Amino acid sequence: MARTPSVSARPPCRLYLITPPSIPDLDRFAEALEQALGAGDVAALQIRLKPADDATVVAAVHKLSPIARRHEVAVLLNDRPDLARSTGCDGVHIGQQDVSLAEARRIMGTDAMIGVTCHDDRELAWNAAEAGADYVAFGAFYPTETKTTTHRPDLELLTVWQETVEVPCVAIGGITVETAAEVAEAGADFIAVSSGVWDYPSGPAEAVREFNLRLRF
Repeated sequence: MARTPSVSARPPCRLYLITPPSIPDLDRFAEALEQALGAGDVAALQIRLKPADDATVVAAVHKLSPIARRHEVAVLLNDRPDLARSTGCDGVHIGQQDVSLAEARRIMGTDAMIGVTCHDDRELAWNAAEAGADYVAFGAFYPTETKTTTHRPDLELLTVWQETVEVPCVAIGGITVETAAEVAEAGADFIAVSSGVWDYPSGPAEAVREFNLRLRF
């Protein structure tokens, strides 16, 4: 997911899927994931189950990772570099209250992808970039029911980051098909979406198709 700096054209913004916080029927969700990933370009899948015990998380990774890899989609685990490493994930996404970036890198190794939640704080993001994060995540840009949020950055944050820092940024939080284009235009390299895909009225596959259309503004 690293961005190659360019003075002429910026690469298209890409979709970054996040699982629902709870997956009651893993087999059924796996079918939906297969259809969604087959419907258009997706850069990464973050497996984010909260609350969930280790066995539930491991089972989800083992079920969903092969599907993602068939579609050449990177698999990241939320919060847990230890489980990410032991289950063979491509990377981990950590929050400000999780293990440090340095500890996550020690556990995951130099080749793993590590993303860091930075809310609406450019200083946090800059520090993470300087410390070797592969991407930083800003949000929530819109109201979301997926998780409790207290930060609401302005889209201008993405623009400033895009113009000044080479490390890619992910926009997250309540982004829908209707708002995707404006987030991409503001400067997001990736748009992280959960309910905007899994709860889309016409189904996840159609949501991925629609997001892909909007992200190629």
